[in-house]
Amino acid sequence: MSYVMLKNHDGNKLKCSPATENLNKNGIQDAALRFIYERCEDLRFDKEKTKEEEETKKYLGKSNKPNTIPYNMEMDIDRLCLENAARHFLESGRKEDAFDVYFCFMEMFFGDYDKSRYMVELLSEFESNGSSLLMKHRDHYSHSVYVFLLGLAIYETNEKYRESYENMYKDSLKKGEEPAHHFLHYWGLASLFHDIGYPFELPFEQVASYFEVDKEKRAGKPFLAYQQLDNYIKIDENLKRRLAKLYIEDYAMKDVIFQNTNDLFAFALADKLADAYCLSRETMRDILTRKPIHPDQFGNFMDHGYFSATILFKKMFEELKIEVDRSTVDALTAIILHNSLYKFSVAYYKDKNVENIPLKPDIHPLAYMLMLCDELQAWDRTSYGRNSRTELHPMDCEFNFDDNCITAKYYFDEEEKEKIEEYQIKYDNYKKRYEVWKTSDQMEIEPQKPKMKAYGDFYSEDFQKDIEAIVDLDQSGIHLKVEYDVKKRDNSKKQTYLSNSNFIHLYNFAVILDARYKIAYNDQWKAARESGKVIEFAMRHEKEFEQRFAKTLSLEYKLSNIGQAKGFAKHLDQIGCFYTDRSVDYEMVKEFTEEEVSAMAPSEHQRWLQRYYEMNWFGTPFEKEYEENGVKKKRYQTPENREMDRRHQNMIPDDLRYSAVENGLIREESAKANYDNLQEKDQGKDIEPLECMLDLLRLYDGLRIYRLKKK
Repeated sequence: MSYVMLKNHDGNKLKCSPATENLNKNGIQDAALRFIYERCEDLRFDKEKTKEEEETKKYLGKSNKPNTIPYNMEMDIDRLCLENAARHFLESGRKEDAFDVYFCFMEMFFGDYDKSRYMVELLSEFESNGSSLLMKHRDHYSHSVYVFLLGLAIYETNEKYRESYENMYKDSLKKGEEPAHHFLHYWGLASLFHDIGYPFELPFEQVASYFEVDKEKRAGKPFLAYQQLDNYIKIDENLKRRLAKLYIEDYAMKDVIFQNTNDLFAFALADKLADAYCLSRETMRDILTRKPIHPDQFGNFMDHGYFSATILFKKMFEELKIEVDRSTVDALTAIILHNSLYKFSVAYYKDKNVENIPLKPDIHPLAYMLMLCDELQAWDRTSYGRNSRTELHPMDCEFNFDDNCITAKYYFDEEEKEKIEEYQIKYDNYKKRYEVWKTSDQMEIEPQKPKMKAYGDFYSEDFQKDIEAIVDLDQSGIHLKVEYDVKKRDNSKKQTYLSNSNFIHLYNFAVILDARYKIAYNDQWKAARESGKVIEFAMRHEKEFEQRFAKTLSLEYKLSNIGQAKGFAKHLDQIGCFYTDRSVDYEMVKEFTEEEVSAMAPSEHQRWLQRYYEMNWFGTPFEKEYEENGVKKKRYQTPENREMDRRHQNMIPDDLRYSAVENGLIREESAKANYDNLQEKDQGKDIEPLECMLDLLRLYDGLRIYRLKKK
């Protein structure tokens, strides 16, 4: 009954995803994925559950249903899911792939994505729809996933940072827990959720942007602030006692009562920062109290970091009832510090009258890493604001992590070369005038440096100077080298299609697609389809479907259904169709033709094969010939215990497996040949969901499918 690790085709321990072995690696991919598949072996393994399985002779892990595999095997497969999700996102940068990383993390460490989904979905939805009203605003959803993976890469490659982290949390590790496992958990909390409070900052910025249209200063103008926060930030009595217990013993205090989150955060921040920055608990509480209600006292900016930490606290400790621990509180205070509080209320890093003290990693390792990665992640961020869309930001970045050195080479679009050269001339002229001004008694007015976000920060070297002023790179032994260049923009990795959707409904689509496969509903689905009442049927059973999906499926199978929903845009593109919620003068698709289905189904089968290949599934080891409609075919049999052996009858046979793969990808011709060799009922598994999506898109996104050919 005991379980060790997944095995590869040769029977040896699986080191990483089969697709990762063939990856064209760069610095961040290599380091971040190596962290997951080497440092995170045995992640979330439970010896007690193994013991129970051996005693009861029953498995406690789930795959396509509960109690089908060992519990630790399920945990190992979850880790493989996270690795594949991270690799897909780093290859594409798409928000749909960022969704998978969020989904994996929340399922693994929160227990159920559906319980906390709106916390992150709101950020992306609000950002994409509301940010166009702002003067300046860039993506924070995919940005947070980049920050998360960049932090894994730095932890993996920087020995001194690992030492700082391990020294800080050596007493917080659970029995048998590795420091890397602890870092993945709490760094994930800090990085993936550090911007979820942006919906509080966006309305403030929208009001401020009203005046900035005419280039007026926001100081002295009307502003939006938040009132009646007392009830929201107060801590319930039970949680007060649990939080107090964390600190009374460690601090030899007779009593400590945190009435609200401001009290808790002020205490935890002062504990870490007091010695280096001469900050008291009372000072921190005063700052936190004033921030949401008096942005005029903080440079006329609203701090989303404050709201991100507060929202995450309420969600984790009060709604999800997650156990309170000091490491989680550290993740929350890292979030509070990352935006403006540390820079302008703690370190005053741009105040010439205050000695600048960059944050050291041994003071607050999580805050240190969050601020470093948040600054470094300046590439591939969608611009929403009106001014942001005209600025020049890096479109890509190549990292190299050697000998504790971070070399970050940022790339700008070569199509903007004329704008770049124009700025360079302006800046060089400014430098000459500035040098004259410094030594001249006749030039009284200091020359103003020309601005062009963000290229100007790189050209003037301010980008690197700011990072060095915020975090102490010397103590962590990091030698940072920032470079920049231009190159031709390549949009192919984004896999952009004409179909336009509210991607947050991927979860809803996955729930229904899963239900579509269940034998118990086959006749009802068919009847609903024939009577044109699919939407009514789906809505009537929606809660039932969600319950089954959340409670009975493993992370692997949930992601498989999500992947099927994501793949629909690509399949439509292949047949000259697209979906949108806009009214367009194209022929609406009410059903697919046989030719369209015959083109899409093999493509869906290729997507399915790729997913299963990456998750280390194999074909069955034996075959059987059979005859269908006078045609001889081969059916690949499955062992009785399919989930344990990870062998599937519809996978490419073992003897053809490696010839069917090129650079980690299943060849199109191999997928087509395998599809043609399937039984008709198995081919239907690729066809029926495509037809089902015609109705599902109307149900969840209000979308319609159109053919490119006009009426």
